Amino acid sequence: MTSILIPALLTCVGLYALYSGIEVFPTFLAGAKKGLETAVSILPTLVGLLTAVYMMRSSGFIDLAGRALSPILSVLGIPVECATLALLKPISGGGGLALGSEIIRTCGADSYAGRVAAVMLGASETSLYTISLYCGHLGIKNTRYAIPAALAGDLCAFAASAFFVRLFF
Repeated sequence: MTSILIPALLTCVGLYALYSGIEVFPTFLAGAKKGLETAVSILPTLVGLLTAVYMMRSSGFIDLAGRALSPILSVLGIPVECATLALLKPISGGGGLALGSEIIRTCGADSYAGRVAAVMLGASETSLYTISLYCGHLGIKNTRYAIPAALAGDLCAFAASAFFVRLFF
C-alpha cells in the first residue's frame, strides 16, 4: 500500500501545482531553504540538550535520581528497574531507548519490568526535548504550564503503562 501511496501523493501534488500554475521547482527550493534555516536555528538548543543528557547519564545522576524516586514510582506500579527510564525518556528518546533495551536484556522480554519498559517507551513522548526545541526555535522564554503539563502527561503514561501491563499480562 505504501509503495503506491507515496508516488500517488507526489503525483497528485505535482498535477495540482501544474493545474494551479504554481512553479514547482522554485517553490521546492524556497521550502528547502526555509527548512535548512529552521535546522540551523534549532542546532544550538539541540547541542545544549544532548550535552546535558550525556553529562547527566555519564555522571550517574539519572541512575541516582531513579533509585531515589523508585519508592514513589513503585506506588504507581512502576517497577524499580523502570524508574530511571521514567526520568530519562522525557529528556532523550535515544537515551530512553538504550535504557529500555538494557532493561529488556537484563530482566527479560517477558518479565514485568521488560514489558512495562516496552510499553513506557511507546506510550510516552520526549516532552522536555520537544518543548525545548520548539521554544528555542521560536524564542519563547516563558513556557508557563507547558513543562508541568507535559511531565504530568508523561507520568500518567508511565502509570498507565504499568497498569495495563498488569491488567493484560
